Amino acid sequence: MELRPEEIEILADELVDYHAEFADLYYRSEQAHWGYQYLQGLMLPIECKAIQPMAMALERGNVQAMQQFIGQGQWQDEKLLRKHWHLVGETLGEEDGVWIADGSEFPKKGQHSVGVARQWCGRLGKVENCQAGVFAAYASRKGYTLLDRRLYLPEAWFEEDHRERWHRCGIPDDVCSKTKPQLALEMLRAAVTEGALRFRWVTGDEDYGKAPDFLDGVAGVKRWYYTEVPHSTRVWAERPETSVPQWSGRGRQPRRERLAPGEPAPLRVDEMAATISDQEWGSYLIKEGSQGPMVAHFAFRRVVAVRDGLPGPEVWLVLRRCRSEASELKTYLSNAPADTPRTELVRVAGMRWPIETAFEESKDHLGMDHYQVRTWLGWHHHMTECILAHHFLVRVEQGLKGGLPH
Repeated sequence: MELRPEEIEILADELVDYHAEFADLYYRSEQAHWGYQYLQGLMLPIECKAIQPMAMALERGNVQAMQQFIGQGQWQDEKLLRKHWHLVGETLGEEDGVWIADGSEFPKKGQHSVGVARQWCGRLGKVENCQAGVFAAYASRKGYTLLDRRLYLPEAWFEEDHRERWHRCGIPDDVCSKTKPQLALEMLRAAVTEGALRFRWVTGDEDYGKAPDFLDGVAGVKRWYYTEVPHSTRVWAERPETSVPQWSGRGRQPRRERLAPGEPAPLRVDEMAATISDQEWGSYLIKEGSQGPMVAHFAFRRVVAVRDGLPGPEVWLVLRRCRSEASELKTYLSNAPADTPRTELVRVAGMRWPIETAFEESKDHLGMDHYQVRTWLGWHHHMTECILAHHFLVRVEQGLKGGLPH
C-alpha cells in the first residue's frame, strides 16, 4: 500500500480493534491471544507463512503454542464465522448482494493430510494429490470477501482401509459423505438462518449448476440462483404436457406422470443457442476494466428446466459470448422472476469471479495454502483465520478510501 510508518502503526491499532470483535468467542484468553498472533502472522511480509516461520518472525512468537492453537485447539470456528458474517454485512452488505460457491484445491505430498487424495487440482490444472475445499464468498458493489469453508472428503476416505487415517486426522465420527454442492448448500442454509447477510443471488460454476438438488435448495431458501451449466444441460422451450399413462389392466397401476405422447424431448442449451437469431443477441457492458470497458453479447430466453425427466421450474436461460465470432459460449440458468431486467442478469453474470480473486489474494498474500497441519480441526481453523484476515484487509481498503483514522 506504500504507507508511511505512522500509517502502518495506525493500521496495527486497527487490527487490535478488529480482533477484539472475536476475542470473547474463544474459550480462553490464551486462545484469543494466539488468534491475534496468527492473524498478525498471516499478514507478515515473509515468503512462507507456515507456523514456524510466522512464529519466528513475530515478537514473542511460540511455535509449539501456535501449532497447538491451530491443530488441536478446541475453539469453535462457527462462532467466529457467524460474527464474521455480521461484520461483512456492515462492510459490504447490499439487498441485492451475491453469495458465491466455489471450490479451491491445495496440492499436498504424501497420504497423511486429512482428505488428501488424487483428484482434480485446479491450481495445477490436472489430477494430482491434493486436498479440496468448498468455500463461500460474498460480493456486492462495495467489494468482496470470503465467508465460510468446508473440507471435501473423497469417497475413498469413507472406506475401511482409511479408518486409521480417519482417526489419526481427528475427523468427527458424525461426518457423512457429501458432494461439493451438498456442502455448499449446507453453508448457504447456515448463512440464511443466521440472517446477518443481505443477499438476493446465489452463483456458482458448472459443478453447482448441474446439481438440481442444489438449485432447488437455493430456491427453497427464497434466493435466486444464477449458475453456469454444461452445454449438455437440457431444457424445453415451452412447458410440455404430462399425464399419468392409462392403466392397461395388467401389472402395477401407473401413478407417476410422464411426458404426454407426441410431446418433444428437451433440447440441449447449446442446440437452443443455435436457434437464436442475430437480432436477439445484444451488446452489454459487464464492467469497467483496467484496460477499458468489458463488453459481451448476451441473449435471453425463458425456458422450462428438466427435473427427473419431467418439466420443472420455469427459468431464465442466459447465453453469453464475447464479441469475436470464435468466442466460447457460456450458458447459465437462473430462477429469477420473468420480469428481471436484462441489465441485472448481465451484472450477476460477472459476479462469480470475485471468489476467484479472493482465493488468489489469500494464497498469494495471506498464506492460505502455506499450512502444514494435517488434522481436520487444523485445516478448518487455518481457513477460518485466513477468512478473517482477508476481510480485515477489505475493511482497511474501504477505510483508506475515506482517509486513515487519526
